[in-house]
Amino acid sequence: MVSRLQEAFAAARAEDRALLIGYMPAGFPSWVDAVAVVSAMVENGVDVVEIGLPYSDPLMDGPVIQAAADRALAQGTTVPDVLRTVEAIAATGAPTLVMSYWNPIEHYGLERFAKDLAAVGGTGVITPDIIPEEADDWVRATDEAMVDRVFLVAPSSPPARIEQVARISSGFVYAASTMGVTGTRSSVSADARDLVARTRAVTTQPVCVGLGVSTPEQAAEVGGYADGVIVGSAFVRLVLESPSPAEAATAVAGLAASMAGALRGARRGGGQPA
Repeated sequence: MVSRLQEAFAAARAEDRALLIGYMPAGFPSWVDAVAVVSAMVENGVDVVEIGLPYSDPLMDGPVIQAAADRALAQGTTVPDVLRTVEAIAATGAPTLVMSYWNPIEHYGLERFAKDLAAVGGTGVITPDIIPEEADDWVRATDEAMVDRVFLVAPSSPPARIEQVARISSGFVYAASTMGVTGTRSSVSADARDLVARTRAVTTQPVCVGLGVSTPEQAAEVGGYADGVIVGSAFVRLVLESPSPAEAATAVAGLAASMAGALRGARRGGGQPA
């Protein structure tokens, strides 16, 4: 069976462009407003959504996403709240994944989390901090629930590790463009292009680039060689800086439209893998 995520990649390939993947934590700035903000992103060109599961010790997150997660946690956001957010966003038609550190999933229960996510229409889970050697139970749980599991590769990953990660990932492989944390940057690391090429050498799965993409120009650059462009901090920052939820939705809608337009303008010349 073809998943909604696979359908999204196929649709983007048919248009000779990369996917735009947008991130926002659940419960930020509130549960209701998070749904409105992410819906505005989808209505303005975001193809796939990552809903962050707020966590108290986010090793990969920079200060912008940490601040958003702190606000969500202060308001009592729980795993069921995250699942309710996924359900609301999935209802818009956008493939919706959860981005979560491993501890909350392990605490909730692997099988329970995967099944509950599938039940609300979620299509997959991105886990930045579980290593392949310890992922057997998670692979089994996600297979049984029929949700994708996305693992990360980094510029420091040797070929054997990239092959191992690609072998157990499904949906796509997440290529972290830099060795740092999330956050906007003045330019995207030159390591990203090389990492995408090294990953494609060992898998036919889509390869999406995250960390550091914050402008339409950067999105177009990365979209020229990756299958998906993941944008997180740039969207979250707009919400943090907006004086009201309504203005936050307007701001993220504008950035989503600009990013989507840039990706559609950066045609790839049929260079994507099948």
